[in-house]
Amino acid sequence: MTVTPLGIPRRLLEFTLDGEAARVPEGATILDACRAAGKDVPTLCEGDTLRPKNACRVCVVEVEGARTLVPSCSRRAEPGMVVRTDTERARHSRRIVLELLASSVDLSTTPRVAEWIKEYEAKPDRFGPDAARLNETPKIDNDLYVRDYAKCILCYKCVDACGDQWQNSFAISVTGRGFDARIAVEHDAPLTDSACVYCGNCIEVCPTGALSPRSEFDRRAAGTWDESAQTRTTTVCAYCGVGCGLTLHVQDNEIVKVTSPHDNPVTHGNLCIKGRFGYQHVQNRG
Repeated sequence: MTVTPLGIPRRLLEFTLDGEAARVPEGATILDACRAAGKDVPTLCEGDTLRPKNACRVCVVEVEGARTLVPSCSRRAEPGMVVRTDTERARHSRRIVLELLASSVDLSTTPRVAEWIKEYEAKPDRFGPDAARLNETPKIDNDLYVRDYAKCILCYKCVDACGDQWQNSFAISVTGRGFDARIAVEHDAPLTDSACVYCGNCIEVCPTGALSPRSEFDRRAAGTWDESAQTRTTTVCAYCGVGCGLTLHVQDNEIVKVTSPHDNPVTHGNLCIKGRFGYQHVQNRG
C-alpha cells in the first residue's frame, strides 16, 4: 500500500487580484497567486529554490493602501488585500527597470527579456551611446564554467546558492559599491584559487547566462548552440548512492549540459561537481 504524505494543511485566505476573488494557501506570495491565476508577471531574480531577494524589481505590483509598489515575489498575500498587477504605474516601473538593465548589461541570453521589452515598450537605446555599460571580458580560468559578468544584473542568486541557502562554500560575494559593484570570489582572485568546489549550483540559478557551463559558452561562441534542437532526458546520477536526479541536455547525439529537476526531492535542482560536469565518459567513443 502506497502512502502519500499530505504535509501540514494550510488555511486558505481570500483577497482580490485584478478585480477577481483569489484564494491561496496561507503563506503564499502574491506572485504565487498570480501564477495560479495564469497571470504572467515578469521576474528575473526570483527562483523556486531560493528565498526571495527583491533585487530586480521587475515583478512589482500595486497593492491598495500601500505607499509604494511592492515586489510580488516576496510580499505574502493577506486576507482582504486588493492587488492590481497591470496598472499604468506598475507597467511604467517595469519599463524603466527593463530599460536600465538592458542599457547597462548584455541581456541577449536572458530568457523572455526581449519579449518583455516589447510588451512594456521599453526603449533601452533612449539613454544614448554614452550610457555606461558593463563591458567586461568573460573570465575563463577553468575548464568547467565561465563567468561573463557583462551579463550580470546583481540579483545575488549565485551568492545565496553558494552560501547558507545551499552549498555553504561561501566562495562568492559582492565587491565594490554602486555601479562598481561586482560578483567576485575572495580578493577577486582566479576561481581556481578560491573556495569554489565547482558544484555549479550558481550556474543553475543564474537568470541571465552570466554563469554558464564551458560547453555551452564555447558552443555559443562558435554559433552551434541550439536549444530548439536539444532533447532532455531525466535519469539518476551513477556516481554514488545518494540518487540525485539528472536532466541530460543532448544535441547532435552529444551531451552538452547537465541540470537537475527543481522538483526532485533529493537534489532540489542542486548537484555536485561529478553530477553536473562529469559526463564525458558517457560519450567516450574511443
